[in-house]
Amino acid sequence: MNLQQVSNQFGRRYRQLRKFLSRKEARTILDLIRTTAAEHIRPKNVPLPVGRDQVLAADLSHPVQFLIPDILPGKPLHLNWVMVPPGPGSGGHTTIFRIIRYLEAHGYINRVYFYNVYEADHQYYESIIRNFYDFHGYVGKMEREMEDAHAVIATAWATAYPVFNSRCRGKRFYFVQDYEPYFHSVGAISLMAENTYRMGFHAITAGKWLAQKLNAEFGMSADSFDFGCDTSTYCRSGNSIRSGLVFYARPEATRRGFELGLLAMEIFAARRPDIDLHFYGDKMGKLPFRFIDHGHISPAKLNEIYNQCYAGLSLSLTNVSLVPHEMLAAGCIPVVNDAVQNRIVLDNSFVRYASPYPRALADELEALVTNQAFDSLSQAAAASVHGTTWDHAGKTVDSIFRHSLANHKAS
Repeated sequence: MNLQQVSNQFGRRYRQLRKFLSRKEARTILDLIRTTAAEHIRPKNVPLPVGRDQVLAADLSHPVQFLIPDILPGKPLHLNWVMVPPGPGSGGHTTIFRIIRYLEAHGYINRVYFYNVYEADHQYYESIIRNFYDFHGYVGKMEREMEDAHAVIATAWATAYPVFNSRCRGKRFYFVQDYEPYFHSVGAISLMAENTYRMGFHAITAGKWLAQKLNAEFGMSADSFDFGCDTSTYCRSGNSIRSGLVFYARPEATRRGFELGLLAMEIFAARRPDIDLHFYGDKMGKLPFRFIDHGHISPAKLNEIYNQCYAGLSLSLTNVSLVPHEMLAAGCIPVVNDAVQNRIVLDNSFVRYASPYPRALADELEALVTNQAFDSLSQAAAASVHGTTWDHAGKTVDSIFRHSLANHKAS
């Protein structure tokens, strides 16, 4: 680099720094420094969420026909659930264990096998599913071969590979709660996730959108269950005073549209500074408008917040989350981005849909705050999900297993 090039580079960096300092954007500078440092220290070979040996062993051109043990009258069905070790409060694992508890209560024997590619402490995560998720059955490791079962169930794309490669007996199922290739930038990892839909498993999906998508695009056999709602936790309080809005804010989960939601809330805050804005999901730190930063909170506390709010902003760019149903149960009207998957899965006339740009979302939120008939709207919204229980979802999954296994036996 010659002297003129050095001078040009120095001048460019100086002008950038002066511009940042003139705006007094200390956080912007700090974020830039952190980003630059992270890029330098980030490992070039990031570990895959699935073992290389599992990907290499999975020959999708020759799907295996798995035998299943005999289904004996009066005897329980045995299920092997293969999952990554869960932390407390994981939404996906919460749904899985709700279904497992229902099946246990109706005579199934459930086993859990951890697919632990990062070699996390098995005993610690076993304690989590026993104490937090109330599971009391067998918990094993995928390092050893699974016992035979009537059904072997993958629960995330990385677990589909060891389920495909395992030689234990049992019909293969895939408990699909979202379209996971969308979780990754387009590339090798997203393709590895997509390939799991070509393994010949029978899909059981959370909501109809995924079942339709997997069947149409991959020819998968697929059934679905409708989302339940924990109405014992989320419910409308008749004496609550509503004075705010709530935003489900998850910056690290790109499918929840955090940046879009944040812009919508900024617009709303400028229009209505008298309305309290409640953020939960992750701690936000400083923002350019007034808000209440709840971060991670318990379901009981969340229900209290919902009962203080006219409406809640919950964005879903892939499959919908459980949040809109929980808001509805508390009489808090969910505003979501207008998208085919949200309309198919939610299927509730009290959900408000808005075009996915900031002003449209802010407009819809403001319309709810100024609605003169809000109290009656809130009561009707809560009533609309009153009978939407997880027992209904469990019953549907029970029926899917029994029908699919019976048909497999007949064939």
